[in-house]
Amino acid sequence: MDIRALRLFLHLATSLHFGKTAEAMHVSTSTLTRTMQHLEDAIGSQLFTRDNRSVALTDSGKKLQTFAQQTLENWTQLKAEINQQSGEVSGELTIFCSVTAAYSHLPTILDKFRLLHPNVDLKLITGDAAMGMQMVDNEEVDIAIAAHPEKISNRLKFVEIAKVPLSIITPVIACQVQQQIQQTPINWNAVPFILPEHGPARKRIDKWFKQMKIKPSIYATVAGHEAIVSMVALGLGVGIAPAVVVDNSPVRERVLTFENSNTIDPFDLGLCCQRKRFDEPTITAFFAMTGR
Repeated sequence: MDIRALRLFLHLATSLHFGKTAEAMHVSTSTLTRTMQHLEDAIGSQLFTRDNRSVALTDSGKKLQTFAQQTLENWTQLKAEINQQSGEVSGELTIFCSVTAAYSHLPTILDKFRLLHPNVDLKLITGDAAMGMQMVDNEEVDIAIAAHPEKISNRLKFVEIAKVPLSIITPVIACQVQQQIQQTPINWNAVPFILPEHGPARKRIDKWFKQMKIKPSIYATVAGHEAIVSMVALGLGVGIAPAVVVDNSPVRERVLTFENSNTIDPFDLGLCCQRKRFDEPTITAFFAMTGR
């Protein structure tokens, strides 16, 4: 049976949404639909019930879900055993990280990994860093560079690679926001803020607002930290984003870092994978590049 088809089926069995699974697994909705139809034809039974509002697993679908999980685990174990016998690490790794991490933290790891393990095919997916843990947990990717949340599933393994401070940034251009920041004292409750939608950074920001007794006027929340820097550069508000994102932004010269930024707690950035897969040769080898 097609391993790729089983991976698509398992994701769909969890998401119960053809559009979300197609996007996450990088296939078209029509391809996903045809793949599910081929599985149904092979099994001789309907796997999903669909209407205009919902998708649900049938009893046959639930049985296939159990079979698919066991089959993929056995497939992974088989590949690991073969790799160990050959003495070489080979296979495929799909890695997720933010655009910033792709050129701030990932290259150092990849340079060493590719030199030592040239037979491993690497695939990179970029997006909102706050989604990394979930994508690993959902088996959409093998490894993610992600921030450590306050609570982490016991299904996941996390290894820290860096401490990342958060920066309060203000626009350089003359604008109303700049005038507000130059007041003494600053009326923080009146300043428009641009913040991340969710994730560990947002939790630390909310904690800081509480400590400072600020009731923020939120101009916008965005997915992905890179857009925060761009919006601040345009004079739309004061932003709070990871310092590494600010430092690597193409509009870095158009924002200023506020001197009291160090009052916000930093977060841990690290590699994340499923704990049950940590002993797989490709994943073990990749984590070994951190030296931890």
